Amino acid sequence: MRIVSAAITAALWLALSGMALAQTYPDHPVRIIVPSSPGGGFDVVGRVIAERLQRQYGQAFVIENRTGAGTLVGTEAGLQAPADGYTLMVGGLSNMALNPGLYAKIAYDPVKDFTPLGLVVSWSYTLISRKDAPYRDLRGMIDYARANPEKLTVGYGKGSGQHIAIATLENATGVKFLYVPYRGAQPVYQDLLAGRVDMYFDNSQTALPQVEAGAVIPLAVSSRMRQAFHPDVPTVSETGLAPMDMETWFGLYAPAATPKPIVETLRASVSKIATDPEVMALFRKIGGRPLNMTPQEMEAFVKEELDRWTELLKRIGVTAD
Repeated sequence: MRIVSAAITAALWLALSGMALAQTYPDHPVRIIVPSSPGGGFDVVGRVIAERLQRQYGQAFVIENRTGAGTLVGTEAGLQAPADGYTLMVGGLSNMALNPGLYAKIAYDPVKDFTPLGLVVSWSYTLISRKDAPYRDLRGMIDYARANPEKLTVGYGKGSGQHIAIATLENATGVKFLYVPYRGAQPVYQDLLAGRVDMYFDNSQTALPQVEAGAVIPLAVSSRMRQAFHPDVPTVSETGLAPMDMETWFGLYAPAATPKPIVETLRASVSKIATDPEVMALFRKIGGRPLNMTPQEMEAFVKEELDRWTELLKRIGVTAD
């Protein structure tokens, strides 16, 4: 009886202390690690979430950009941080689903080491070409590439989503492109707009301004459905040339050992952000598809994406090592 009583007392104490922890959280600034440089999808999502959480809690949520080795350096920094709710991290397709298939060995397990607090938006990729290219659509480009192996040049960052998107298309159609490595999107655009490189399969968010300006030819989008921001651009799948369903998604994560009351508090807060009409309108304006999932849906989705891309990357032979 004494043992049972002690166990009940301990359980009550843990429950009460957890409730107290959630009620006082956060009582000092919270750091949000963004595992990429300023300006990209990770950074945009991190800053939107940080600003909204700051409004909700009246406490500072500070963005810390940690770059290096793709998204590995920043993600590993999130893994090594204390699991106390005061260090969070932006997670997405790249660090939560692609990296395990791209690298022979990484320091973290996306499913076991991190807890998703909320996925808020996804973007497709748009395959764009220099505006004076000798083709005007995806089928024309593939026909040209088939007749001219390794003549069409493609800008890419090794192991990036852009790399994987074009490699997936190349593998499915049997054509061969000539890959030109770049450090970031900005130098790719400088050469693409000047006609020194032929194509780039970029995040639709950053490709959109160039498409709207008529500076490039949009050939196709990687998502399963057409995108509202350029409805006349077909999906890769609907052309019948290759099956493709690829979007880059983003959300907020915490280390897996973060106290459950804090996790639940933050999940409620991120869900509120994800369904805020103002936030949804902002994401749609820059080509995003707002997301809002239950914890169970999130965990199932991330696991499915991890399994799917690990298998595909192995099959097409794309690595970042």
